[in-house]
This record gives sequence, C-alpha cells and structure tokens, in this order.
Amino acid sequence: MHIEKRKVGKRIKYYLSHSFREGLKVHKIRKFLGADLNSELLEERRQKAEHLITEEINRYKIIKDPLQVKLSEAEIKFVRSLEAKIPAKIAHLSDKQWIIFSESFTYNTNAIEGSELTSKEVREVLEEDKWPEKSKADIAEAYGVKEALEFIRKTKEHISIELIKEIHHIIFKNSKHFAGNLRKPGQEVAVKNQLGHVLHEGAPQSRVLFLLQEMIDWYNSNKNKYPTLILAAVIHNQFENIHPFADGNGRIGRILLNNILLKHGLPPINIELRNRAEYYASLQAYEKNHDLRPTLELFMKEYKQMSSQLG
Repeated sequence: MHIEKRKVGKRIKYYLSHSFREGLKVHKIRKFLGADLNSELLEERRQKAEHLITEEINRYKIIKDPLQVKLSEAEIKFVRSLEAKIPAKIAHLSDKQWIIFSESFTYNTNAIEGSELTSKEVREVLEEDKWPEKSKADIAEAYGVKEALEFIRKTKEHISIELIKEIHHIIFKNSKHFAGNLRKPGQEVAVKNQLGHVLHEGAPQSRVLFLLQEMIDWYNSNKNKYPTLILAAVIHNQFENIHPFADGNGRIGRILLNNILLKHGLPPINIELRNRAEYYASLQAYEKNHDLRPTLELFMKEYKQMSSQLG
C-alpha cells in the first residue's frame, strides 16, 4: 500500500492506494484520506484506511474450493461408499415418482426462500392450474421450478455460464424483470437471517464471471476424478458463495446440484423446508472452513427421506 498525492488547485489531496492481481485482471482499491494533512493526522488516517483496505481485499479473495488440495484415497473411497448406499438410481424412478418428486421439490425449494404456497396449493397449481389467493410471483415461480426440472432432465449439458443463466430465466421469467441476467455493476448482495444478521455476502459483482468460470473449469477438470456427491456438493456450495444473481441464487444452486447428480446417473435431491437450518449450517461450514462433510451428511439424510416418500 502506498500514499498518493494529488494537487487540486492550491490544495493537496491524499489517498491510500493498493493494487493486486487476479488472473489477468488487476484490481485497484483507493481510499481518500483528506486534504492538506499534517504528518501526524496523515499517519492516523493511513492506519485506519489500511485496515479498511485489508478488509476489502479479504472480500475480493478468490473463493477456493476445498479440493485444491488432493483428497486422500481413503476419503474418496468413503464418499464412494456413501454413494453405494443411495437407495435408487435415476433409471429406477417411474413417471409417477418423478411427478411426486417434482411437486415436493418445487414446494420445498420455493418455501425455503419464503414462498407462502402450501404443498397442497403447489400440487393444485401444477396438476390442475388451480390458483390460490396468494402471491402471483409465488405461483409463477412454482411453474418455473417445475419447468426447470424438466429442462435439466432433457439437456445434456453439465454446467456452463449460459446454462446457469437459462435456468434462472426459466424459473423467474414471469416474476422478475432481471430473469436470466447476472448482477449488474454496483449490485452487491448479502443473505440475512430473520433477525437481520448477515449470514453471507456474495462475491463482489466485478468478480462474478471470473469466479463462475473458475468453478466451471474445476468441474470440467474433475468430473471424471471425484465421486458424484463431491462434484455436486462443490458446485452447489461454490455457486452459493458466489451468489451471481440479484435474487434467486438458492433455487438455481439446488437445480444445478440436481443437474450434476442426474448427469452422473444418481437420483435428484429434495432439500426439505424442515431441514433449512441444517442446510444453512452446511453452507456456513463450507464457506468458513471448506468443510464438505455437513453437506454430504445432509444429502444422505435427504436421500433416505426421499426413498420413504417415493415408496
């Protein structure tokens, strides 16, 4: 970090400046310290600004996944043993079971994000086009989630930026004006709990495309190397860390999770509303400690529950 001086008329303005490189892109952070400062005041403000810049740099750090360090053979073998315990393969699901799953997934994934539709109302919307006296956006997003599930069943694509944007457009085309569009410059996001406490801050908007591409490149390099549950967990959790859209990131992340599972022959996962706290805790464990275990444990819990529901 260094101090910059700029002469403006008869005054001298001071800034603390710092540059750092990320891939081929150079970021520069500059904080205004004041004008015509004596050495004592300049030093005092420099220290405060240095602290602010350090905090900002921490937010700009590339979100790395936990697999930059190789997993041991024992760890990989353990996850493969978990996969062997999954009660069904994708080919085992009948058309009726797909309908049951789709309606349950649509209800739960939207309810996690605050939809007021009950599971019965979701079923009536999707099966009978019967609309309750509820939010039109909630109804539109019920149709959208079901359509997105049908889309990932048909597409052969695993993951790309265009696929991510298309899924967002499908779900929110009738409820959000920015459907299919990533965050614009200046749009930053934070996830808060019911008390208003910040649980997670998305990546800075200027780095969204870089981070999404890094995530996609990681998947393409490792899709034949790691067990499917690990691939799906990393893509889902990494996507939620980046938070590339102004809204709707949770639902897109859970659709992406299922797209990865389907492409590798595993059945989809329905993260239930009643497990929301456990779900959020697993995301926190990944973000703070790069710990995938809570996510994998939740996946297996949901698979077991799904097996009993589908019969």
